[in-house]
Amino acid sequence: MKKAILLFFTAGLCLPLSYAQNSQLWGLPEGAKARLGKGRAFEIQYSPDGARLAVASSIGIWLYDTATLLEKSLLTRQPGRVFTVAFSPDGNTIAGGDDYGEVHLWNTSTGHHLRTLSGHTKFVFSVAFSPDGSTVASGGWDNTVRLWDAHTGKALHTLTGHNGEVQSVAFSPDGSMLVSGSQDTTIRLWDVDTGALFQQVSENNGGVNTVTYSPDGSTIASGSFDAKIRLWDADTGNHLRTLTGHFRELVSVAFSPDGGTVAGGSWDAETGAHLRTLQGDMIEVCYAAFSPDGSIIAGVCRDATIHLWDVDTGKCVKILTWHMAGFESVAFSSDARMVAAGGMDGSVRLWRAETGAHLRTLTGHRDWVQSVVFNPDGDTIASVGMEGRVRLWAAETGVHLQTLTELTAMVNSIVSSPNGRTLASASWDRTVSLWDVDTERLVHTLTGHTSEVLSVAFSPYGDTLASGSGDGTIGLWNVVTGKRIGTLTGHLDRVGSVAFSPDGSTVASGSDDGTIGMWEVESEKRVQTLTGHTSEVNSVAFSPDGGTIASGSWDDTVRLWDTDTGKHRRTLHGHTMGVSNLAFSSDGFTLASVSQDGTVLLWAVSNQPN
Repeated sequence: MKKAILLFFTAGLCLPLSYAQNSQLWGLPEGAKARLGKGRAFEIQYSPDGARLAVASSIGIWLYDTATLLEKSLLTRQPGRVFTVAFSPDGNTIAGGDDYGEVHLWNTSTGHHLRTLSGHTKFVFSVAFSPDGSTVASGGWDNTVRLWDAHTGKALHTLTGHNGEVQSVAFSPDGSMLVSGSQDTTIRLWDVDTGALFQQVSENNGGVNTVTYSPDGSTIASGSFDAKIRLWDADTGNHLRTLTGHFRELVSVAFSPDGGTVAGGSWDAETGAHLRTLQGDMIEVCYAAFSPDGSIIAGVCRDATIHLWDVDTGKCVKILTWHMAGFESVAFSSDARMVAAGGMDGSVRLWRAETGAHLRTLTGHRDWVQSVVFNPDGDTIASVGMEGRVRLWAAETGVHLQTLTELTAMVNSIVSSPNGRTLASASWDRTVSLWDVDTERLVHTLTGHTSEVLSVAFSPYGDTLASGSGDGTIGLWNVVTGKRIGTLTGHLDRVGSVAFSPDGSTVASGSDDGTIGMWEVESEKRVQTLTGHTSEVNSVAFSPDGGTIASGSWDDTVRLWDTDTGKHRRTLHGHTMGVSNLAFSSDGFTLASVSQDGTVLLWAVSNQPN
C-alpha cells in the first residue's frame, strides 16, 4: 500500500536551535564583514544515508549534520539563488539549480565545485539524479527538460514540448522514465534513453508545481495551483484519485520511503482518506522531504523556518529558525551596538553588531514589518507592520511597551525625531501622522499628497519633515504646525525613500525611476541626479559625516556615491534579491543592507574611494 503525504502541515511548538557564529563569515561577498541570517530557503533534501540535510537557499546550498543540526558548509558558485537541490544516489555529489539557468555539481565531502551544466536560459526550478547516478535531469523557466551526463557534464537530450515553465522533474525508480510537471498544466513522461515523449496527461486545473514517483514506480503524484494532489497510474496515465484539504497551491508532494503508512499530515493513497495532522499552529509547508529511514519529515515552511517532525508521533522535534523569508527594513541603535531588522514574517530581529550574536526576536505584528527605528537613546524600538499598527518595544528586554492604534491604513515607514519625542509615520492613505511618544497622542495628520506616502525623514534639528510619495513628489513640512512648507518635484515615478544630510541643507531621494535626487532644501532646487542603478531605488542614506550617500535598489546592488561631486565610488554586490533598506552605523564604519533574500549584510565602508 502506498501513501502520499499532503504538504500542508501544522507546526508544533518546537525548540529553536542556536548556531555557530562563524557561519556568518562563509561565502561573504567582497567588502562585507558579516552576514546575519542564512537566506530564504526554497527546497530541502536528505542525503541517501540520512547523515546530511541540504537546504537550497537564496545564497547557496547549506549542508547540515542531521545528528547535531549544525552547519557543515555553504556551497556557492556565484551570487545567485539556488532554487533546487538533489543528492546523487551515493551521496558523494550534490546538484543545485540557480537563477542564471545553470546546474552546478559539488563534491559533498570537500565542497569542491566539480562542473557547471549550462543550457537553460534562466531559472532552473528542479534537478534530479537518475537512480544509478549517471544522469542529471533539470527543468527550467525556458519550458525545457534537459538531460546531462553527470560525470562529464555533456548535454544528452533537450526535451521540448511543454508550453510553460517546467517546475518539477523526477526519475522512475528503475531510471527508464522521467516525469515532468509544467505550468502549462500538463504532466509528461519521457523515455530517458531516447528522449522521446512516452505519454502526456493534463491537470486542467492550474499549473503543475510538483511531480514524483511512488517507491515501486506504479504511481505518480502531482501537486498544482488548485491546492489538490492527484494520483496517476504511471503505466496508463489514468487518473486514480484526488486528495483535497489544502488551502493554497501545492509546491511539493512526497511519498514515504517504503510506500507504506505515513503518520502526520497525510492521506492514504489507496482510499484518499486523511490519516493524521502534524501537531501545531497552522504553518504551511512549501517543501518537504522524508529522512531515508522514514522516521522524520523535514519541511520548509512559508515563514522560511525549517521544521522537523517525528512521523510516528506527529510532534515537531526541532526547528531551524535562521532561514528567513526576507527583510524590509534595518536600523542601528545610536551607539551602533545593535542592529534591528524588520522581517516579511512579521518579526523584528535584534543582533549584536560587533559579534553578530542574535539577541532576541520581537513578535506581534501580523504581517510584514515595513519599517523599524531606534529612538535616539537606543532604549526603545518602533516598528510598523502592513496591518497598520505601530508597536513600541524595550530594546534591551524585547518587552512590548505599547501600540499606537489610531491608524486605519498600511504604514510604509516610521522615523523618530532627533529628540525622541515624536514619531512620524507614512501611510498608504496618503497621509503622514505625527505622534507624541510620551502621551501616545496623534498630534498632526499631514495631508496633501495625491498618492500613498512611502517614506519620511526628520531634519537634524527635528523642525522639518520630508515625505516621499507615490505621486512622485517630496513634501517638506513644519513639524510644529503641521503645515506644508515646500514641494520638491522632478522625479518621473514614485519616491520610495528620503533622507536629510547631517547638516540639514540637502535632501536625497530614491525613486522608482531608477535615479537618486539631491535637493537643496532652502531653494527647493534639484542640484544633482545620480544615475547608475538599473531598477527602482528603494533606499538612500547619508553617512554620519555627510560625505557619502548609499543607495539600495531592486537591481540587487548597493551603490556608494560622493555627496559633493555625485561621483560613483563603489558598487557592493552580494544580495541575490532586491535591496530593501539601508542604514549607516553612527561611527560611519559600517553600512547595513537588508534584502528579500533573507539576509542582512554588514559592509565595511569609508569615505575614501575604493
